[in-house]
Amino acid sequence: MASYKIEASKVSVSGREATLLKVGFGDPAQNDQIVKDVESKMVEMETEGFGGKLVLINGPASLPVAVVLSHHLVHRFGAIGVFDPKMSAYVVSAAHGGTYEVGNLIPATEVK
Repeated sequence: MASYKIEASKVSVSGREATLLKVGFGDPAQNDQIVKDVESKMVEMETEGFGGKLVLINGPASLPVAVVLSHHLVHRFGAIGVFDPKMSAYVVSAAHGGTYEVGNLIPATEVK
Protein backbone atom coordinates (compact mmCIF):
# COMPACT_ATOMS: atom_id res chain seq x y z
CA MET A 1 0.00 0.00 0.00
CA ALA A 2 2.14 2.83 -1.25
CA SER A 3 -0.61 5.38 -1.94
CA TYR A 4 -1.63 5.82 1.71
CA LYS A 5 0.17 5.19 4.97
CA ILE A 6 -1.43 3.97 8.20
CA GLU A 7 0.77 3.41 11.25
CA ALA A 8 -0.76 2.22 14.52
CA SER A 9 0.79 2.65 17.95
CA LYS A 10 -0.40 2.29 21.53
CA VAL A 11 -0.76 5.48 23.55
CA SER A 12 -2.19 6.52 26.89
CA VAL A 13 -5.02 9.03 27.26
CA SER A 14 -5.52 10.13 30.85
CA GLY A 15 -4.25 6.74 32.05
CA ARG A 16 -6.38 4.71 29.61
CA GLU A 17 -4.95 2.70 26.74
CA ALA A 18 -5.79 3.91 23.23
CA THR A 19 -4.60 3.35 19.68
CA LEU A 20 -3.12 6.19 17.65
CA LEU A 21 -3.31 5.96 13.88
CA LYS A 22 -0.91 8.24 12.06
CA VAL A 23 -2.19 8.49 8.51
CA GLY A 24 -1.07 10.25 5.36
CA PHE A 25 -0.76 10.14 1.62
CA GLY A 26 2.05 8.20 -0.02
CA ASP A 27 2.80 7.74 -3.70
CA PRO A 28 0.61 9.86 -6.00
CA ALA A 29 -2.69 8.15 -6.84
CA GLN A 30 -6.36 8.94 -7.33
CA ASN A 31 -9.00 8.23 -4.69
CA ASP A 32 -10.28 5.13 -6.48
CA GLN A 33 -6.91 3.45 -5.91
CA ILE A 34 -6.26 5.02 -2.52
CA VAL A 35 -9.52 3.70 -1.02
CA LYS A 36 -8.65 0.18 -2.25
CA ASP A 37 -5.27 0.45 -0.54
CA VAL A 38 -6.85 1.72 2.69
CA GLU A 39 -9.45 -1.07 2.61
CA SER A 40 -6.71 -3.67 2.16
CA LYS A 41 -4.64 -2.29 5.05
CA MET A 42 -7.64 -2.12 7.38
CA VAL A 43 -8.60 -5.73 6.63
CA GLU A 44 -4.99 -6.77 7.31
CA MET A 45 -4.99 -4.92 10.64
CA GLU A 46 -8.33 -6.48 11.62
CA THR A 47 -6.99 -10.00 11.09
CA GLU A 48 -4.25 -9.12 13.60
CA GLY A 49 -6.81 -8.40 16.35
CA PHE A 50 -6.99 -4.64 15.88
CA GLY A 51 -9.55 -2.96 18.20
CA GLY A 52 -10.20 -1.41 21.59
CA LYS A 53 -12.04 1.33 23.45
CA LEU A 54 -10.56 4.40 21.72
CA VAL A 55 -8.78 5.09 18.45
CA LEU A 56 -7.30 8.47 17.59
CA ILE A 57 -6.62 9.49 13.98
CA ASN A 58 -4.00 12.08 13.14
CA GLY A 59 -3.07 13.13 9.61
CA PRO A 60 -4.55 14.11 6.27
CA ALA A 61 -7.31 12.11 4.56
CA SER A 62 -9.61 12.76 1.64
CA LEU A 63 -13.32 12.35 2.32
CA PRO A 64 -13.46 8.96 0.53
CA VAL A 65 -10.52 7.75 2.64
CA ALA A 66 -12.15 9.03 5.83
CA VAL A 67 -15.30 7.04 5.04
CA VAL A 68 -13.36 3.79 4.53
CA LEU A 69 -11.41 4.36 7.75
CA SER A 70 -14.51 5.15 9.78
CA HIS A 71 -16.41 2.18 8.36
CA HIS A 72 -13.77 -0.20 9.66
CA LEU A 73 -12.95 1.60 12.91
CA VAL A 74 -16.51 2.04 14.15
CA HIS A 75 -16.86 -1.75 14.19
CA ARG A 76 -13.65 -2.26 16.19
CA PHE A 77 -13.52 0.62 18.67
CA GLY A 78 -15.86 2.14 21.22
CA ALA A 79 -14.96 5.69 20.14
CA ILE A 80 -13.12 7.45 17.34
CA GLY A 81 -11.33 10.76 17.84
CA VAL A 82 -10.04 12.81 14.90
CA PHE A 83 -7.31 15.42 15.37
CA ASP A 84 -8.29 19.04 14.73
CA PRO A 85 -5.11 21.12 14.50
CA LYS A 86 -7.00 24.39 15.05
CA MET A 87 -8.18 23.09 18.42
CA SER A 88 -5.03 21.08 19.26
CA ALA A 89 -7.42 18.34 20.28
CA TYR A 90 -9.03 15.15 19.06
CA VAL A 91 -12.77 15.54 18.44
CA VAL A 92 -14.75 12.41 19.26
CA SER A 93 -16.67 11.83 16.04
CA ALA A 94 -18.21 8.42 16.71
CA ALA A 95 -19.00 6.72 20.01
CA HIS A 96 -20.98 3.72 21.19
CA GLY A 97 -21.61 5.09 24.65
CA GLY A 98 -19.47 4.63 27.67
CA THR A 99 -16.47 6.80 28.41
CA TYR A 100 -16.71 9.14 25.40
CA GLU A 101 -19.57 10.95 23.66
CA VAL A 102 -19.67 12.55 20.23
CA GLY A 103 -18.30 16.07 20.53
CA ASN A 104 -15.99 15.37 23.47
CA LEU A 105 -12.56 16.93 23.11
CA ILE A 106 -9.39 15.05 24.00
CA PRO A 107 -6.56 17.61 24.23
CA ALA A 108 -3.42 16.54 22.40
CA THR A 109 -1.50 17.17 25.63
CA GLU A 110 -3.38 14.21 27.23
CA VAL A 111 -2.09 11.78 24.58
CA LYS A 112 1.18 10.23 25.69
